[in-house]
Amino acid sequence: MVDFLHRLDLGESSSVAELFSLDGVWHWPFGNRQIGGREALRAYLASRPKDRLSRRLMTNILVTVESEATARAVSYVTTYRVDGYSGGMVEPRLPANVGHYEDVFRKIDGVWFLAGRTVFLPFGGGMERLPLADASSAGRLRCRPSDRQVAGPW
Repeated sequence: MVDFLHRLDLGESSSVAELFSLDGVWHWPFGNRQIGGREALRAYLASRPKDRLSRRLMTNILVTVESEATARAVSYVTTYRVDGYSGGMVEPRLPANVGHYEDVFRKIDGVWFLAGRTVFLPFGGGMERLPLADASSAGRLRCRPSDRQVAGPW
């Protein structure tokens, strides 16, 4: 579940489809959008804009194992996202959406795969695109030398 978010947010979105079973489905009830099958998911994920910056926070993860080969999970997700990103630090903004995932897992040949993911987004908005000036400077923090603090290696 967390690997899904890491891959999407940290530049490996094309590999997210590998987490789904061959017949896996990703469904968004709002707008009745659904993508089924690993190849269709791979094509969808490959269409993700290259200049998209996103970070998702997943919490309240509840997994219920139903059998040796099936499980279900519910988790909350908060997404921060902008398009037009070209590097650096972007000034903080409100989340693009807040909701939850309902997942169905299937174990195939000893490996767990997403058989289905349904996304419920009761809080959401449109996609923000950084203005060209902000995209080139990436909203760098502006401070006087006296405002700077020494940061650790993290």
